[in-house]
Amino acid sequence: MINICDLDLVGKVINKDDFTINISKEYFHEEEINEEEAASLLKSSSMLNLAGKNVVALALRLKLAKENSIKVIEDVPFLMVFSFLGSY
Repeated sequence: MINICDLDLVGKVINKDDFTINISKEYFHEEEINEEEAASLLKSSSMLNLAGKNVVALALRLKLAKENSIKVIEDVPFLMVFSFLGSY
């Protein structure tokens, strides 16, 4: 599982009604990466947890998700992607 957010969101708390999302440094800020590194990680992971306009737009450009899968809270887009590989 890969968790990536836009750098400007680290430490931000987002609220909608009684629902709160803490984009904490402990969860999202293990290291800073550039767009090329992010693209490589997004393409190679089967589970993505993304927050922010830039990283969500990157996932869309890579055709890893469709726009109707994006949830927006306080103008921050969130996207979760699960890719099932293999035969079942």
